Amino acid sequence: MTSEAPGRPRFPVGLTIAVAIALAILVALGTWQLQRLVWKQGVLTRIAALQAAPAQPIDAVLARVATGADADFTRVTVTCPGLGAAPFLELYSVRDGQAGSRLISACRVAAGGYATVLVDRGFVADDVSARPAVAASTAPVTVQGVLRTPEHGNAFSAPNRPDRWYTRDVAAMAAQLKATSPAPLFLMAETPSNPEWKALVPAPIPTDIPNRHLEYALTWYGLAGALLGVYAAVLLRRRKS
Repeated sequence: MTSEAPGRPRFPVGLTIAVAIALAILVALGTWQLQRLVWKQGVLTRIAALQAAPAQPIDAVLARVATGADADFTRVTVTCPGLGAAPFLELYSVRDGQAGSRLISACRVAAGGYATVLVDRGFVADDVSARPAVAASTAPVTVQGVLRTPEHGNAFSAPNRPDRWYTRDVAAMAAQLKATSPAPLFLMAETPSNPEWKALVPAPIPTDIPNRHLEYALTWYGLAGALLGVYAAVLLRRRKS
């Protein structure tokens, strides 16, 4: 019967398990960032194509949406009765490093079974206290803009309030605006609903969308490699001791 030589250090089972778990997490994070890279490249390609795409009538696009088509980033045009004086909700937003609100109103449509679409009329900085007048009006306002699928909030999102919104909840916003049968998209206006009021700035898409996912992936994989290097050094040192 043989036994391990006295004084020889035992194989570090606990350390090995901890390193294996940490390594799996780091590799998974790096792989996730590569997946995000592919997704972001697709988004940027769609946005690049959007820059030169002609606007389509919104009725035709919403009819396709009703059948399950993806209309995210589609440029459309629509005429909204009374949009310039319509009731609005204020959605918290940050543009070019400045906090403010986006004004959300409802526009009447009749396509694909939808009766309304929510319009993001633009951004107003927090240092502007004035707002467009709200009044009964049917004056037509033709808007060109981009349809966007709303992003859902997460556990860190502030709760929406009637006077201040933090997430684009189509159903809840439409209910407060008394807008029936809303389309499941937002129309991000590219043209002004209130041309005479310069403080309201149409801002449909960020002008500079960062794409650093490859950098993040390399960082995670680099940390995984460094962890393996440290682990190997520990094993080598234990073996020599």
